[in-house]
Amino acid sequence: MAVKVKKIERKKMPFLERIYIFYIIAGMARTFRHFIRNLLNTKNIEFLEYPEQKPEDITPRYRGLHRLTKYESGELKCVACDMCATACPAKCIYIEACEVEGSKEKAPKVFNIDLLECVFCGLCVEACPKDAIRMDSGIFTKVEGKREDFISDINELSSRKRGDF
Repeated sequence: MAVKVKKIERKKMPFLERIYIFYIIAGMARTFRHFIRNLLNTKNIEFLEYPEQKPEDITPRYRGLHRLTKYESGELKCVACDMCATACPAKCIYIEACEVEGSKEKAPKVFNIDLLECVFCGLCVEACPKDAIRMDSGIFTKVEGKREDFISDINELSSRKRGDF
């Protein structure tokens, strides 16, 4: 059985369309118009002096930096089940478990989140069976000088409180 192949001829584009010069000039003209308009009338430029001024349009469902929750006794709710690390598409969560004396459950000895790898999707929060990890800290940016400072460890995660939006 022979396969029928239909050839479709492409129309040759004119030279000016092939180099996209018209579109480049149109885009640059629009950018230049915005630049001149903002340069002449600086009072209409909206800006926010973050973190002194907080944005007003942040909803309670907005995902901020992670935090680990605790029981009222002060003990972490996390049982190091590794569900959050398994659900994480960026693979930015590292958990090392240890056994708790006098209990059948485990606890995290090491719980690190690499914030430079994290995509803030919230799948770790959804996967947690104990509601131990949340993204409602109210902290939306973190500024540091070195890459190592963007790794949140168990002490930093457990010390964060629920933020007010």
